[in-house]
Amino acid sequence: MPSPVLIIAASDDWPIDRIVVELERRGVEVFRMDTADFPQRLTLTGRIDQKRAWTGDLATDYRTVELSRVGAVYYRAPGAFRFPKGMSGPEERFAAAQARAGLGGVLSALECRWVNHPAALARAEYKPVQLAAARACGLRIPPTLITNRPADVVAFATEMGGPIVCKPLASPVLIENGQLTSMYTQRLTLSDLQDLRGINTTAHLFQAWVSKDHEVRLTVIGQRMLAAAIHAGSDAAYEDWRSDYGSLTYTTTLVPEDVAAGMMRLMERLHLRYGAADFIVDPDGAWTFLEVNPCGQWDWIQGATGLPITEAIADELQGVT
Repeated sequence: MPSPVLIIAASDDWPIDRIVVELERRGVEVFRMDTADFPQRLTLTGRIDQKRAWTGDLATDYRTVELSRVGAVYYRAPGAFRFPKGMSGPEERFAAAQARAGLGGVLSALECRWVNHPAALARAEYKPVQLAAARACGLRIPPTLITNRPADVVAFATEMGGPIVCKPLASPVLIENGQLTSMYTQRLTLSDLQDLRGINTTAHLFQAWVSKDHEVRLTVIGQRMLAAAIHAGSDAAYEDWRSDYGSLTYTTTLVPEDVAAGMMRLMERLHLRYGAADFIVDPDGAWTFLEVNPCGQWDWIQGATGLPITEAIADELQGVT
């Protein structure tokens, strides 16, 4: 019987259900957990000694998995630990640190197939790391500035001699007063840079504007590359396709050999087995790397194109090539 697969993800991450169904269809035992369930609905016992690596189990009210039997882990943005009511703020912070070091530490020590290991994921989420690695791996990247100095923004835009873009360095989602706001890529000209108040309050990322024919979401799983061309149907989507999903059309596309080779080098360099990479394809057909998200969404691309992403992730977790 295949080794169990441990899935660590938020309980409301519904695309994960497709992975569970696919693995169980193949006869694979799946133990799904959310770190938000620890310690109230999820328990851990782990033991190590000179003779044996980590043994013990994870258990809920409904199922148990033996740590030493886990053959693969699919790790994707689980929730924050939740503790019993009545704990003070300092007590909760202390308990969260212990849970992260204990539960997180034992899980991270499992010697099995990871998609992706949280240590690799944490480093790869830094866009400056991605851009440096992509450049070193032979991928084309846009000229990029990260700064909190207003004067340097103007100097950069002047040097580029055309529009630049400003985009978030981390999650583009902001929650304020219970309202969710997404911050999208903004195209700027020199005339837009007359008032740069606020730039000095934190780090900002600026890049040269790259003329585009279309964009590509390239989903990389192990050795497989599944590429979807994204065609913008509105001015807003042309600037940032995430701002107007309703106007988008999709087609499957092929990956140029040099881009495929560069992406494989990048994935190896970042120690990733899964990544959702975004590229701009200019009118001459040249591909420019923007970023790779080690936890990137994939379900909507599969639905729009039929690309077998669920099946590819299941294959990778099983070690099927």
